[in-house]
Amino acid sequence: GRCAGDILAGTISTSRNMQLVIVPGNGCGPGQVRGANFYGWLADMMEATGLFDEVVLRDMPDGYQARESIWLPFLRDEVKVSDQTILVGHSSGAEAAMRLLETTKLKGVVLVSACHTDLGDAGEAAAGYYNRPWQWETIRENAGFIVQFHSTDDPFIPISEARHVAEQLHSDYHEMQGRSHFFDREFSELVDVLTQKAKA
Repeated sequence: GRCAGDILAGTISTSRNMQLVIVPGNGCGPGQVRGANFYGWLADMMEATGLFDEVVLRDMPDGYQARESIWLPFLRDEVKVSDQTILVGHSSGAEAAMRLLETTKLKGVVLVSACHTDLGDAGEAAAGYYNRPWQWETIRENAGFIVQFHSTDDPFIPISEARHVAEQLHSDYHEMQGRSHFFDREFSELVDVLTQKAKA
């Protein structure tokens, strides 16, 4: 999941009630997450709704490689995700969300540009997400809901990957056109979904 941009890192509050966690794609260095792609815009939009007690957008440790062995403990122990967490994962963040759901119950997830193989990329293989079968049934059971977005013209992840994930997870799958790898600053469809799910 490619990251770009450089603004300030997000801050978090201390409330432990309903939580929104935005997990970026790989490639974000320190201080770059909030200015990259739709991440900062989405955090600001969702904070403004007042629907979440906590909106988390953090610099991730190991931001460039996004290794599972580092990201999952960070989400569990530092961010403290729970069954009151809705997690939005983009690209590598979507892979992290799926592996997290193999062991952790979440209120729900939104997967953006998800895949299920390393696509022959050595760097992706080294991240660790693809070195064993996916526990699709467990992922489904541990997620209160699963929404998925993918664009047919994604330059990194073929549409066949996303369709396979959608088929296995029985996700609420939104296949879009002309959105590439969702690099845009705004992502209004995400706001709509999160608003609906937070009120449910």
